[in-house]
Amino acid sequence: MKLGLGTAALGRPQYINVRQNGCDNSDLSTFRKHSFSVLEDAYNSGIRYFDTAPGYGLAEELVLEWLQTKNDKTIEIGTKWGYTYTANFDTNATIHEVKEHSLAKLNEQWKFSKQLLPFLKTYQIHSATLETGVLENQEVLEKLAFLKKEHNLKIGITTTGKNQVEVIKKALGVLVDKNQLFDLFQVTYNFLDQSLLEISNELINQNKTIVIKEALANGRIFTNKKYNHYNEVYSTLESLATKHKVGVDAIALKYCEQTISNSIVLSGASNSNQLKQNIKLNSFLLSNDEIELLASFKVTPDFYWNERKELQWN
Repeated sequence: MKLGLGTAALGRPQYINVRQNGCDNSDLSTFRKHSFSVLEDAYNSGIRYFDTAPGYGLAEELVLEWLQTKNDKTIEIGTKWGYTYTANFDTNATIHEVKEHSLAKLNEQWKFSKQLLPFLKTYQIHSATLETGVLENQEVLEKLAFLKKEHNLKIGITTTGKNQVEVIKKALGVLVDKNQLFDLFQVTYNFLDQSLLEISNELINQNKTIVIKEALANGRIFTNKKYNHYNEVYSTLESLATKHKVGVDAIALKYCEQTISNSIVLSGASNSNQLKQNIKLNSFLLSNDEIELLASFKVTPDFYWNERKELQWN
């Protein structure tokens, strides 16, 4: 199955999104049980790739706890370092996470993340940017190269923002001991922001793994009166969903899967029902005309990311 499960919405009660469903996540023990059951449902549905991070609140801890119940070598965990969750499950928090790409932060977060071995297969820089200088930090790069060799890991980056392609190009040029360091690229991609297509063939030709995040554009694919400029998008998605007997989420996920070959597309489901709907992407294929129609809705990276900045945590 090409679908993986991202755990951002399972490890903390809030995430950047435009859809509010009024859920009460104030009871942490109920929240943990709920998240645990989503992991279990994903596994029982055939999902074997799970993406997590210390920046996702309880997520890494939950995944580790869940792994104790499994003895299946086909499970692959990807985690990251570089963000610290700071909201402490306070729904009124103004700052939810803090980024720090230092060697000290890498060492600190690795201490916990290494407990995910031997299921841990991928270790990523969380939201690598040119601004933090992490791709030029020799100490950090050498430590990652050491972990790669020591534990047979894929080393990756996740990208966010209007210059994702520029960051990926720079990362492809990073060498440690004359070897390319990065094997995997987790990139925001959907039919609104299609910038990944500029470099996807190069990544595929270099045998890099591509993981797609935010395929549902943080909920912007769902009909919303605040976003009238997407009315044509909404009606197209609804008609495709009706035709293929799935939800609009499955249409958006399928677009990603079919346009970036051999990628892993992450579901960001926060409950088992959403997960069940997402998994329906396996039940149909989009035609070339349907893919072209969805591709025609692309916006510029500037527009996409400026709009995303305005989204609330909920």
